[in-house]
Amino acid sequence: MKIGPTLIADTYAEAFRMRFARLCVTAIDPHWLDAALREFCGYGSSVIGCDAEVGVERMLAADDSPDGRPGALVMAFGFSGDALAKAVPNRVGQCVMTCATSAVFDALPGADDRFALGSHLRFFGDGYQKSKRHLDRRFWRVPVMDGEFVCEESFGVAKGVAGGNIIIQSRTQQGALDAARRAVEAVAPLPGTITPFPGGVVRSGSKVGAKYAGMVASTNQAFCPSLRGRLETQLAPEANCAYEIVINGQDEQAVAAAMQRAIHAAAGPGIPAISAGNYGGKLGKFHFHLRELLG
Repeated sequence: MKIGPTLIADTYAEAFRMRFARLCVTAIDPHWLDAALREFCGYGSSVIGCDAEVGVERMLAADDSPDGRPGALVMAFGFSGDALAKAVPNRVGQCVMTCATSAVFDALPGADDRFALGSHLRFFGDGYQKSKRHLDRRFWRVPVMDGEFVCEESFGVAKGVAGGNIIIQSRTQQGALDAARRAVEAVAPLPGTITPFPGGVVRSGSKVGAKYAGMVASTNQAFCPSLRGRLETQLAPEANCAYEIVINGQDEQAVAAAMQRAIHAAAGPGIPAISAGNYGGKLGKFHFHLRELLG
């Protein structure tokens, strides 16, 4: 199967179950909203080493946000609700509450599984904090030096899917970079998905395990062009550079739609093949077969 000159490999991406929280972050203007988002999403690429996988789902116009200010929906993925209950309050407390004019609201209000956030961060108010109920939802107002930090009391947790991916193979590094950017930009408008790695792109794609004790993951040597000729490769003969796009989503349908769009956007001249990473079905139960996605 080909899209133009690009071969779509007969393989699948292997994804797995994770939990996610969805937050709505707002601020007085786009500059301060961007500052809050950059801090909150930092060090959030992979749970191999980070406390959560975090990314902006989509931006919100002021008319669509809870407090009538510029906002954004952010998704944070972890292996469990307990993991998110630690990671998200730490990130909000250190990265959003500290950001000028920011506020945080729950964007999964109907979820039964919940963790404390505002009811935890309120203690920073040292007894001067106040609570308020609105539409059966409770908020905390914590006094800070530019007024009040508003944060919802608790946040919902839902089941999601993480690890959907495509691997773009290119003749040149610049061609791979251009294709990867096209793919990430194509996925960005889709609701319920994030691409958590830097710029949405992974250069150090990994496999499960390593020859060194204590390493849970290591370089995916089958896609490293510098190792071609020394080891079995999964690169096309013309490929000299590869980048991976990892996609997390709220459900299988969201991940599948994002992968499909990413493949179409990345394919083209200079891209001999698009493949995906899997671990023989041992890591996750969600298998996204590339050719079926395009069928």
